[in-house]
Amino acid sequence: MVFNIIHIEETDSTNRWLKAHGEGTMVVVADYQTAGKGCGTNSWESERGKNLTFSMLIHPTDIPASQQFRITEVISVAICEVLEQYIGDVSIKWPNDIYWRNGKLGGILIENALNGNLIRDCIIGVGLNVNQRRFLSDAPNPVSLWQICEHETDCAQLLDEILARFNQLMGQDVRRQYRSRLYRRQGYHPFVDQEGAFMAALTDVEEDGHLLLHDDNGRQRRYAFKEVQFVI
Repeated sequence: MVFNIIHIEETDSTNRWLKAHGEGTMVVVADYQTAGKGCGTNSWESERGKNLTFSMLIHPTDIPASQQFRITEVISVAICEVLEQYIGDVSIKWPNDIYWRNGKLGGILIENALNGNLIRDCIIGVGLNVNQRRFLSDAPNPVSLWQICEHETDCAQLLDEILARFNQLMGQDVRRQYRSRLYRRQGYHPFVDQEGAFMAALTDVEEDGHLLLHDDNGRQRRYAFKEVQFVI
């Protein structure tokens, strides 16, 4: 894919900007988002001009709607592989948060428009904490590249590297790479669902994105997004 890259100083949300103005295969990068959002009702704190906030508009018409989680896998793996050139201990907290150890380094928000059983348009929103030195919101565990490396990172170069790696991986089966990078993929860890807290081991992520856990009472548990939380 050849991306038409648009740089803007400010918008409420790069995903919403692409919904209103996007055409073709496009990337919009914003210095600042006034209402950057994560999945569901989550918001995203980002200091003006310090971080990498962008959205991609693609048209993966060869991907059935039933397999749309493949896009989550590709962008998550692409970001991890790029960040691994800068730092270690990068992982994917299911389904699509980017973690460094126990700190949230970035997040991804994917919104698909369908045409029957196929994906017509896909907007992939990415927020990465790059050069921000302090976080003022009540978010529990943000971390930035600057806090890890203690030096500035070129956001434009980082974007180019992510887009290049995404292009290389798109169309490939990256299920194995995605699963090998999952946060807390070994051992038993605390989780909470509508029934309460429990300890479980992560056993797999299904092709449609459901998380499979095996709790310490021998029970198999299966979750869609937002049905279970990691306790950090």
